[in-house]
Amino acid sequence: MSESLASFVDRTDFILELARRLHAYGTTAQRLERGINAVAQRLQVDCEIWSNPTGIILSFSDPMRGPFSDTTRVIRLEPGDIDLAKLCKVDAIAEQVLGGEIGIDAGRQALRALDAPPGSWARWLTALSFGLASASVAGILRTSWADIATAGSIGVLIGLLHMLSQGRPRLSEAQEAIAALAATFLAAVVATYLVPLSLRSVVVASVIVLLPGMMLTNAISELTSQHLVSGTARFAGAMATLLKLTFGTIAAMQAVALLGWTPQEAVLATPPPWVEWMALGLGALAFAVLFRAEPRDYPVVMFSVAIGYVVTRGVGEWVADERSFFPIGVFVAGMLVTVLSNLYARWANRPGALVRVPGIILLVPGSTGFRTLTHVMEDDLALGLDTAFVLFKALVALVAGLLFGNLVVSARRSL
Repeated sequence: MSESLASFVDRTDFILELARRLHAYGTTAQRLERGINAVAQRLQVDCEIWSNPTGIILSFSDPMRGPFSDTTRVIRLEPGDIDLAKLCKVDAIAEQVLGGEIGIDAGRQALRALDAPPGSWARWLTALSFGLASASVAGILRTSWADIATAGSIGVLIGLLHMLSQGRPRLSEAQEAIAALAATFLAAVVATYLVPLSLRSVVVASVIVLLPGMMLTNAISELTSQHLVSGTARFAGAMATLLKLTFGTIAAMQAVALLGWTPQEAVLATPPPWVEWMALGLGALAFAVLFRAEPRDYPVVMFSVAIGYVVTRGVGEWVADERSFFPIGVFVAGMLVTVLSNLYARWANRPGALVRVPGIILLVPGSTGFRTLTHVMEDDLALGLDTAFVLFKALVALVAGLLFGNLVVSARRSL
């Protein structure tokens, strides 16, 4: 094999490894394709890439050898999951290769080294963070102490189920349905025999980590960026997840009715204001763990979660008007988070996803979509349509905020 051909093969292999890992760590189609095209251009490789949630197609050619060097690779992949620590490492490796600090072969080996599975302590910490996130969301929803404790306890059990499902494909496919069934059934047991609960809020908080709000937002973002196939596929995946969650909840409620239980609804009581802010802080910490950020990045991630929620709540209360159709608080928060993420990427020379992803996590309308399907399945079509309109408005406001944020401060990098 000639040296020029070997060099071309090395370059394309590195691009393949890079694309595979960007996909695995939760990068959307438009950002992945822009990033890969930028890297290929700097490595002097002509590249055409097509990305979707379950695979990537890449076509390469060597500009020095013309069309006779064309090669196409098709990669089948599982839908990616957000991993901020590895995403930052991938970005750093690519920068080192492009800057000549390390060779292409060393860069490829460094990328492959990222495939090492997390240790047992990391999996246990993730399971506990499920519970902390659930309890925090219950606190943010201003529910009672009993609701917070119940949601947190059920959240830990769902986290253990998530840990158990890893490496078990059949259990993983049914994970959302089992989690929703268990959360609803256990909450009903508590509300029937122990203490009255705000049942719907507890169930939503318990399964909050499994709700596909981020997936829905990414799907609409891809559709608005004209990545129609990827956006449609991602939207269908989000709806499938919502359907599984809804089925689990409805099945549990049917079982509760057949058993003759009558869950007691809690009397509405507003907790002290400090509960909400403490819940926000603990929730931000939980999401830093769930997004697998490096410990040194926890302050950035937690600040981003907090600023997104505070701006949404503050602006929403400031401009509150019953005649207002557009959720302006979500729009302003989405735009501000995007601006801050682009500024951070320019200043720190690191992926803006460290700010952008956690910054919108409490803005994404996953719980609204879940409630919409639940109302429809319960034959309450009027309430289902009302919540569907709320879901639509929230998605429009958030995606518009992301688009306008990129107009105010353009992204320095694709990630």
